[in-house]
Amino acid sequence: MTAEPGARSDSDGTGADGDEALETGALDLSEIRGPFDLQSTLESGQSYLWDRPDGRMYESIDAHGGDAWYRTVVPPIDGVTDEDLVVRVRQRDGALEWAATGDPVPALEHLLRLDDDLAAIYASAPDDDIFARAFDDYRGMRLVRDPPFPCLVSFICSAQMRVSRIHGMQMALSEAFGTPHGFAGESISAFPTPEQLAARGEDDLRELKLGYRAPYVQQTAEMIADGEANPTEAVGLSYEDARESLTRFVGVGDKVADCVLLFSLGYLEAVPLDTWIRGAIADHFPECDRGNYTETSRALRERLGGEYAGYVQTYLFHYLRAGGEA
Repeated sequence: MTAEPGARSDSDGTGADGDEALETGALDLSEIRGPFDLQSTLESGQSYLWDRPDGRMYESIDAHGGDAWYRTVVPPIDGVTDEDLVVRVRQRDGALEWAATGDPVPALEHLLRLDDDLAAIYASAPDDDIFARAFDDYRGMRLVRDPPFPCLVSFICSAQMRVSRIHGMQMALSEAFGTPHGFAGESISAFPTPEQLAARGEDDLRELKLGYRAPYVQQTAEMIADGEANPTEAVGLSYEDARESLTRFVGVGDKVADCVLLFSLGYLEAVPLDTWIRGAIADHFPECDRGNYTETSRALRERLGGEYAGYVQTYLFHYLRAGGEA
């Protein structure tokens, strides 16, 4: 059982049983632009780096509107946090209640894109009933802005996998190779750094049931640890050049690259072409099928409104995957 958030712990930085200092608070959601829904944001197949203490992460396909606790370890992010930050958060009574090892508000604003103007994003979508239904059903869902390396590994592991399996792999990697932190009477591990994963052999990763993805993850971690390449080098490039930059990593094709661009690097126009979206193209936008990934992606991006096409695509993905009427 996970303890409920408590008061600040001892001033020496540790609490009972060696826990790191614990702070609590709440973020008033009336202060952000537009609605927000934590559950659909974290359980819509965008991120695999958060977990639910109740063990029910990715249990529901039609995920929205819940008030469960979620937790993660935020790695150092330029301009956001200088060290690992353990945070637990839930949405309740118009606020994001949190417990953390430091002030998590800048990290939550960053990771959950609380600065996005959802009203403007909704207005950018084409006037089409299927988009209206998706927006209505999952109102408040936002894109995530995951840290680049964990996001890259997550989607390398995503090929031919259910979301619950992808999530399980990332949790297993964290527990096996990440740095543990004491938090509210539990040990919670950070996602491994590139150096931590690069130091592991392929057999170590296969033991965690990564299968044929194990060498992809290990070699990609080596590339980053050795300074050969970094996913952040894509930032600032034109969208299609950024996608090409990410395909340098082992096991990364166009679709995985698009996922990293959309869910980590801020390319909100990216439209990953997975099975669900290809089905939507066949059923609703056949004129966008150009016979290859690049041209089909370009056509669909324009059809979904351009600048925020990735937002529209993510709503459509979650709506169709949850059984929404086509």
